[in-house]
Amino acid sequence: MIKLNNLERNAIVYRDETISYRQMLKNIHGMADLFSGETVQRVGIFSENRPEWIYAFYASWRNQATAVPIDFMSTPSDVAYVLDDCRPEVVFTSSEMKAALLESIAKTDYTPRVIVFDELDIETRVSDRDDWIEPDREDDTAVIIYTSGTTGSPKGVMLSYTNLEANVWGVTEGVVIYKEDMQTLLLLPLHHIFPLGGSMLIPLASGGTIIVAPSMQPNDMMETLKNNQVNLIIGVPRLYEIMYKGIMGKMEKSKIAMFLYRIASKIGSKSFSKKVFKKVHTNLGGHLTYLIAGGAALSSEVCDFWRTMGFEILEGYGMTEAAPMITFTRPGSIVIGSPGQALQGVEIDFKNGEIMAKGRNVMKGYFNRPEETADVLKDGWLYTGDIGHLDDKGYLFITGRKKEIIVTPNGKNINPVELESKLDLISEGVKESGVTLYQDQLHAIVVPDYNFLSKNGIKDLDTYFKEEVFSKYNDSVASYKRIVKFTIVNKELPRTRLSKIQRFKLEEFLAAVESPKISKNSSNKEAAMSKEYEAVKEFIEAQVDMEVQPEHHIEFDIALDSLAKLNLIDFIEKNFGVKIDEDRLLKFPSISKMVDHIKENKLFHKVENINWSQTLKERVNVTLPRTWPTTNWIRLISKLFFKFYFRLKGINRDVMPEGACIIAPNHQSFIDGLLVTSYIHSKTMNDTYFYAKKEHINNRFLRGLADRNNVIVMDLHKDLKESIQKMAEVLRQGKKLIVFPEGTRTHDGNVGTFKQTFAILSRELNIPILPVAISGAYEAMPRGAKFLKPFKKIDVEFMDLYYPGQKEPKQIAREVRDLIASKVDKK
Repeated sequence: MIKLNNLERNAIVYRDETISYRQMLKNIHGMADLFSGETVQRVGIFSENRPEWIYAFYASWRNQATAVPIDFMSTPSDVAYVLDDCRPEVVFTSSEMKAALLESIAKTDYTPRVIVFDELDIETRVSDRDDWIEPDREDDTAVIIYTSGTTGSPKGVMLSYTNLEANVWGVTEGVVIYKEDMQTLLLLPLHHIFPLGGSMLIPLASGGTIIVAPSMQPNDMMETLKNNQVNLIIGVPRLYEIMYKGIMGKMEKSKIAMFLYRIASKIGSKSFSKKVFKKVHTNLGGHLTYLIAGGAALSSEVCDFWRTMGFEILEGYGMTEAAPMITFTRPGSIVIGSPGQALQGVEIDFKNGEIMAKGRNVMKGYFNRPEETADVLKDGWLYTGDIGHLDDKGYLFITGRKKEIIVTPNGKNINPVELESKLDLISEGVKESGVTLYQDQLHAIVVPDYNFLSKNGIKDLDTYFKEEVFSKYNDSVASYKRIVKFTIVNKELPRTRLSKIQRFKLEEFLAAVESPKISKNSSNKEAAMSKEYEAVKEFIEAQVDMEVQPEHHIEFDIALDSLAKLNLIDFIEKNFGVKIDEDRLLKFPSISKMVDHIKENKLFHKVENINWSQTLKERVNVTLPRTWPTTNWIRLISKLFFKFYFRLKGINRDVMPEGACIIAPNHQSFIDGLLVTSYIHSKTMNDTYFYAKKEHINNRFLRGLADRNNVIVMDLHKDLKESIQKMAEVLRQGKKLIVFPEGTRTHDGNVGTFKQTFAILSRELNIPILPVAISGAYEAMPRGAKFLKPFKKIDVEFMDLYYPGQKEPKQIAREVRDLIASKVDKK
């Protein structure tokens, strides 16, 4: 299954290495020579994707052995299970995976020969031979693929050369999708049949080029696309959903982009879409044509999006037992919601609604499991376990999985995939979701996208998901499909490597989450053994008044403010040599996951605290906004309106000092900024500045307004350190800075915890703080209110100046907070 038309053509591109077909074949023969004189029936491959993986696979075929790809991300127990089940005599691995493999072998009762790619010298692994003879034993087992186990322990699926050839022929000659001049991105791990066939076997069988991504990380994928001319991607629906959300999120900020998107959707012209959305195509390499999805169902909304953007998104349906294709969509003949028509030579039928398939692609059976083979192979028919139907043109529609259908207490049948697809697309705040029947009620488990929530200032997760996700979802579905309860979790759902939810584990997963004492104690015990965790924990606890737990999220559980996050970022870099930007920091679902990343990537380990004095001494150029008369006009008009609409009173307004100071009000309502500035003199107001996050000033009008009305725009996500230094520079110039230390509006009228940004600036620059106590504004406009309630009594009290001295920032923040709370709590 290797096309030899041009041996000088590029076969594999990996990082900066380009490998021709001739070089690849020499490497394959070199690998084969390592065990050609031995009696070897099966060859295991336990490694991450790399060119040597490909050489080892074809080397097993050259020596008439069966290849056994093994999931390199599995636990040692799972790897030992596979080794014990099929007992490969030789196992190839990499230096990175050698220790894990040896640990796995120690759990078995036999010892295979281990060959480490990185320990082979060039003379050993390269042969002079550059020929290739296709295996002629078509019914022999070519590969054993262990299923991912969505319903229990994995089984070894025996696929013959005939099974694989049926899939290759179907998309290279039956319908021509893969061509000799095409580049295919190898992204998914090769131990699955879907990427093994689509990203390796078929490209090489058609004489094309494989572009190996260094990892599945988005940055690596985008860099690989940018540096090559990739025409085709093999991916799972989750990949295309993430890309869809990212692109659509940016487009929704532009009315013009959304208008063009609606036009493109109606026109349905690929050439028009490529011109209109040229930037999107360029960012994906400029040559990408086919997005092939498999492994799970692709939502119709995501499919329609990529079609509208000018790409061919081809969805396939199948399973490992069919090597893997049963159906696939033909270019130009996409029916939204269907994974296409049968692979050439494949018959499809149904029994009690269950999809059955017959053809050259159907497996030989499960390795050493005749009874389980007999359960799914009957008279040549493969019983898939999926429920569906064909339309009059032969398009398949899948309506559920026989074993996954939820049957409610009142007898209703529900397909959880349908519900999850709706939930995932309602909001970017939903990273992933799983629906199960728990205690006789439909229950959703939600993994939030913490990065999205943080950037959009969403702090109250329960309220957000209740009102913005589940309320909207429940309004859009039949009553029996409504979600009764939901649970927010900060760890990934149990999934297979191809992103299929392991539904048989959901109830246990939910039970563990709902019993926090069990999970917390277990997590603490494991984390306490890590010196990296203890160092990070001690550092964070020095910044906040709480005990940090391994499962805490740094923003939503610990509520670190921007400066505290910068502290943590610098601490991690200085103490471990690991660079993490704020976007990446927020994506860690818990402290323990962040520490895992540190442990895997650290260059050293030492303890060194942040020197904020030195950091804030670094000077930066700040161009202050121009002060237009509109600043004071807005202030005076607001004051007159508030005087008329409320019973507004300013107290002790003459304490405002000359020169620099930090004005620190509590935060009760959306109008707090205007309430405070109503009692600042016009002359003083000219030298008083607010700061705003860049994502909140997201169009030309708002940017212009900010530039003329004393608002300094800070890009806290792109360069947090520089943003903090800009705030310091404003104060050095003798200006005043208004900072709301709570960072967000109160939920109940009480004064919340004060973040330390203003306290560190005050102490390091020796700048006084002017506490301002606002009371009554919460009653006038609480969270969620759309209108101001008239005639409410609102007091804005300017308190005595607070001087920081040599106190620690945490103490300063706490004392200023308590001063304001003492005034607010009395009213």
